[in-house]
Amino acid sequence: MKTIISIVRAGRRGVLPLLLVLIICTCGRAQQATPRSSTPGDAGGKTLYQRTLESLDVFEEFLALPNDARVEGQIEPNLQWVEKAFAQRGFVGKRLKNAGLDLLLFHYQAATPQAETVLFYGHVDGQAVDVSKWVLAPPFQPVYGRMDSRADGIIEYTRVATRPTAPETTDVRLFARSSSDAKAPILLFLVAWDHLIASGKRPNYHVKFIVDPMEEAGSPDLPGAVETHRADLAADHLIILDGPVHAINAPTIVGGARGIASARLTVYGPKLSQHSGHYGNYAPNPALRLAQLLASMKNEAGRVTIPGFYDGITLDDATRRQLASVPDDADEIHRRIGFRTPDGVGENLQEALQYPSLNIKGIQSGWVGAAARTIIPATAVANLDLRLVQESDGDRLLELIRKHLEAQGYYLIPEGREPTDEERARHPRLASFAGTTSYGAFRTDLNGPTVQWLRSALHRTFQREPILIRTMGGSVPIAPFVTILDAPAVVLPLVNPDNNQHSPNENILLKNYFSGAETLYGVLAEELPGR
Repeated sequence: MKTIISIVRAGRRGVLPLLLVLIICTCGRAQQATPRSSTPGDAGGKTLYQRTLESLDVFEEFLALPNDARVEGQIEPNLQWVEKAFAQRGFVGKRLKNAGLDLLLFHYQAATPQAETVLFYGHVDGQAVDVSKWVLAPPFQPVYGRMDSRADGIIEYTRVATRPTAPETTDVRLFARSSSDAKAPILLFLVAWDHLIASGKRPNYHVKFIVDPMEEAGSPDLPGAVETHRADLAADHLIILDGPVHAINAPTIVGGARGIASARLTVYGPKLSQHSGHYGNYAPNPALRLAQLLASMKNEAGRVTIPGFYDGITLDDATRRQLASVPDDADEIHRRIGFRTPDGVGENLQEALQYPSLNIKGIQSGWVGAAARTIIPATAVANLDLRLVQESDGDRLLELIRKHLEAQGYYLIPEGREPTDEERARHPRLASFAGTTSYGAFRTDLNGPTVQWLRSALHRTFQREPILIRTMGGSVPIAPFVTILDAPAVVLPLVNPDNNQHSPNENILLKNYFSGAETLYGVLAEELPGR
């Protein structure tokens, strides 16, 4: 018997509402099947596939721990869980004290003292949750299911009553907050380590693993912590275990990530909201003025028109060829996301990601929908984010925006207070603007030794060349490591690209759970060329 429930939910970040159809059914236990041929063989009587399958019980336990860093008391149980897990495997653990929550650092000493050191980075915190938007189960109650997108735009969620045990059930997912972003990489590292040790092998390099408790909160204390504990964190290579693999769901290596800055722009109208009949056509409307201001920052092709915004960025022919070699299917991207024509910042998606972005992430003024009122609102607010590339400095870009606002005739008052009567009488256009840079971008040469070592490991594991991406669109707070430790950093993503990270119904495909363990086993087993 099937129960069909239709749910209408608001789309994330301004996307039109999506109709979600939930189909809950009872499914029998899948048949046990032999692992695929690429899976490493027996170690201690178990294949890596069997070991990874058994780890799901532990993973569910890990996922059941709430982990919003902004909620007092939620992170400490996660840190203790991770400390115990690494200690059981013989790692030497240490808490790195800083202004905020402790960072965890674990260390394994290779047999050769002069061996190079690889520092792995993971984070244990997750985004905030809205329980009402989770379809199959609450966010900290792990549950197995399927997610299918129909041609008519309806997303179907199907709950699977029993855990699959066959590797061919690649469409089954585990739904829970941080199932992909980013508890899975930590757990899968431990699974791969267990299999390596059971195989009688050891890495030929020193291993360090740092756990960040506040990545989703912007890691505000990370730069200071890295500076304070630089001796403990010293490494020759940095591997970031975060983010999704390429859209075709194939082994991927990413040479860098964008940084991020944020800003808040407020445009002021009348002191108080006014009756639109009495003062319409007379009192300036701040919502309209905000819209005009935002429109003045970009052209119709989506390129930022603020002078100097793209300064310093040049792409030579070799770089353009590498970007074009990434197997993006533009038509499929447009179909999946739901638009016809992309912005014209770059010739393709990868090229567009090489430039800083100026994004409107939210606008607020007055009331809308059933609560709409016939008023001229008092204020209009836009929140912006800027994704930064290595050539762009966040503070410089924020200052360019500030100068652009002033060039449009706006007097900018300090953030945090309302305009005075004197300012309202003197200045025809009033606004406030405040922004901060969380952290910068980083980028490592795809032809350098770190990438080539990982490339060899993935090719040996999967018998195919991994996809090489120059820089991913998202942001991770790694720039302080690169700058302070002077170590090349590379992102090694493991999870499925459609994992709903940061959103309701976050999930990890079991296919990616198993391939993630294979990836990390391959990296741990791959010999690192010496100095």
